[in-house]
Amino acid sequence: MDKVFMDLFNVGVGKRLMKTFQCYLSTSVGPIGGLLFISTERVAFCSERCIKLVSPDGETTKVHYKVMIPLRKIKMANETENVEKPLQKYIQIVTVDNFEFWFMGFLNHQKTLKHLQRAISQA
Repeated sequence: MDKVFMDLFNVGVGKRLMKTFQCYLSTSVGPIGGLLFISTERVAFCSERCIKLVSPDGETTKVHYKVMIPLRKIKMANETENVEKPLQKYIQIVTVDNFEFWFMGFLNHQKTLKHLQRAISQA
């Protein structure tokens, strides 16, 4: 996983991957499956599958959906649940500029949250 992370996100020298978790990122068009990477520098998500994008001139291209959040820009990471389906847990990341990212579908969301909060506190 280290090599995949480094190739996808151009990781600098001295930075290392701490943990990787399979999950979904909630978006306005529905959840996107992928991997959540927690490193000594950032939290990053990359979709497993490519998404299609169409340029203004009509050209179609496929790219991975990526999100990168520097740890120093994270205000908080919380656990929350779906009010209608309490077994459905989410991890919400809020940045210092109040952007919210919602991740779900973890095999063990508490373990993920613990690693995420540890990384944030060490940043």
